[in-house]
Amino acid sequence: MIEVEVKARTLPETLDKIISLGATFSGTESHEDLYFNHPHRDFRRSDEALRIRIKEEGARLTYKGPKLDGLTKSRKELTVKIDSPQEMAEILAALGFVLSAVVRKRRTKYVLGDITFALDDVEGLGSFLEMEIRGEADFFEEQRRRVLSLLEELGLGESIRSSYLELLDEKARKESAAWKDRPP
Repeated sequence: MIEVEVKARTLPETLDKIISLGATFSGTESHEDLYFNHPHRDFRRSDEALRIRIKEEGARLTYKGPKLDGLTKSRKELTVKIDSPQEMAEILAALGFVLSAVVRKRRTKYVLGDITFALDDVEGLGSFLEMEIRGEADFFEEQRRRVLSLLEELGLGESIRSSYLELLDEKARKESAAWKDRPP
């Protein structure tokens, strides 16, 4: 399955614009995402991700492959339900995977046909919109054009290709550099 996704920072009018398109409220969720790194290759370098997502309806293990283009966050995504996130984390640790980060967010979802609008309030980062369509690789270009067109229609500027994990890493590096550069 391919997840065709764009992300942007939200504006005060973003929700009103989403509703004006005809999207309907789908629900609100709390996510705790546990990201793991491979024991023999750095997922940051290979542009992959392995996470356990814990939310109200249960937990899932997801693998995300490298991004497929230069404008979106589109990538192959494989997800399975898991009964116990704690035991899954222990299995991954026994296999040599290392917990590399935890990302927490509150997500409010709206749906318009096959497009999901996810308004995310990410701990430590702020507010974002993710728009996604899940589908087969045969329809990638068409779906990609649709989400990029909607991003433009919503007036949100360019797509942010970085994941929340990458954005948190970047923020931490900048804060560390600022701390080191401060006057004594």
